Amino acid sequence: MKRSVRAELETLEKMLQLYCRAAHGGRPLCAGCRELLEYSAERLRLCPQHPKPACKDCPVHCYSPAMRERVREVMRYAGPRLALRHPLLALRHLLGF
Repeated sequence: MKRSVRAELETLEKMLQLYCRAAHGGRPLCAGCRELLEYSAERLRLCPQHPKPACKDCPVHCYSPAMRERVREVMRYAGPRLALRHPLLALRHLLGF
């Protein structure tokens, strides 16, 4: 797996941990959040775009509409909080590294 994909997956995992802890009391991830992480990992692994754009800017929609909405919900909640809990990871995510 490419370094950028691994970094994106690590960022998503941290976001899911923040979200799941707040929304579901999950620690570790609840079954639903773990399913979303596994689904996202598979989509990232199979991404046909090189270099990979941000999913929201991609012309190919790999995620099902329901899963895409779940990821958006996680990112809306966890994105701002990621900067407080994992500032370097958040900075890397914002800058696209």
